[in-house]
Amino acid sequence: MPTYQAQIYVTLRPSVLDPAGTAVQSGLHHMGFDGVEQVRIGKYIQVTLTAEDEATARQQLDQMCDQLLTNPVIENYRFDLTVKATADTAA
Repeated sequence: MPTYQAQIYVTLRPSVLDPAGTAVQSGLHHMGFDGVEQVRIGKYIQVTLTAEDEATARQQLDQMCDQLLTNPVIENYRFDLTVKATADTAA
């Protein structure tokens, strides 16, 4: 069974206030980076999983994100998925 590596990017929905992003933006302005117009803070998650095929891996990742890794009310997510190893290459 193939092993997949997923990089999951979680961001706040555009309509949600981001106090951490605002604080970082303010800090950057105090450091002299006056050209910074906006900062939004998110999360980066790596997941390694085995699945029968890529479609199954994607379905499982959607379920993980919807049920645990994100708060669907205030956050969006996207992920990149790559094959890390197949049964032939894992041995």
